Amino acid sequence: MDAGNGNGAAPLKIREPVQFKGVPGSPYTRKMLAYLRYRHIRYELLIGNQADSLNLPEPKVNLLPTFYLPNPQNELEAVVDSTPLIRRFESDFTERAAIPEHPVLAFLNYLIEDYADEWLTKAMFHYRWYYDADIKMAGTILPRWSENQAPEEQLQEMSRYISERQISRLHVVGSNDITAPVIEESYRRFLKIMDSLIQRQPFVLGDRPASADFGIYAQLTQLAKFDPTPAAICLEQAPRVYAWTDLVDDLSGHPDEESDWMSPESIGDSLGDLLSEIGRVYAPALLANARALQAGQAQMETTIDGRPWVQPIFPYQAKCLQWINEEYRKLDSGARDQIDAVLSGTGCDSMIFR
Repeated sequence: MDAGNGNGAAPLKIREPVQFKGVPGSPYTRKMLAYLRYRHIRYELLIGNQADSLNLPEPKVNLLPTFYLPNPQNELEAVVDSTPLIRRFESDFTERAAIPEHPVLAFLNYLIEDYADEWLTKAMFHYRWYYDADIKMAGTILPRWSENQAPEEQLQEMSRYISERQISRLHVVGSNDITAPVIEESYRRFLKIMDSLIQRQPFVLGDRPASADFGIYAQLTQLAKFDPTPAAICLEQAPRVYAWTDLVDDLSGHPDEESDWMSPESIGDSLGDLLSEIGRVYAPALLANARALQAGQAQMETTIDGRPWVQPIFPYQAKCLQWINEEYRKLDSGARDQIDAVLSGTGCDSMIFR
């Protein structure tokens, strides 16, 4: 997660309104926006160059969204990475929690959120920069989301720069001619699974949204609502998911009842297909990446869903695998037994190092 401040002291409580920099084309910006709206946490979103004149600190890694939060010395520091950010907000703001107290549900929420952040984003990046119609759409609109007052000539130059840079990075997230069928078939299966899930209950873990919902929603703001190719697939195959994405955009008026979390006894029926999809594609990717990294290799090669998968190693996703196991080890023996039973046969159990 975040590298921390180096002195072991805890950061100070987050103050409102929370300032952060982001853009609509960033799924993780959309994830945090929807999360803050649901939690009733006041915020100021800085778009484009709005942050430049405020003398705000620079992050260690330049990612969006970038939050400006107090450190133990009561100085603002730039913080990125949505998953640990949400855990910090959950600690500092108690009302309308987006992480269930039940340890089994909390672990599954973490796992599903991680799948959304790290696997569904492969589909988002793939479709956006693999097909001509999507490249044209993203290249045209993304610079205008950040610099809409810029001269047209400058916007066109930004469009060319962004498109060329992102297309050149496709291989980094695992999108290439070899892996394309795996990514696209997984996206279609996910839509079918999500369509079925939201017919039974409004959100992943019951009748109230969890951070896993905001993670899934974030990728769908692009896949289902913006990029032409995956949006057309979603509208044709899973219009409920298309509509669900709009509903999750602003849940500030949604009721908050602790009893709205699903019962652990219903996990298998409600989440079995989703967990099996995670075990089918994300688990083997994480494990192959970890093996390649440990062996000092520059590239991972494996088989996912019966098809070859080749991509450069991804050190961050080795940390994701480590963090999933850290979450598992936090559980007491009873909760671990329940998780073991839920994950058995889904393929997700292969990620847990006992």
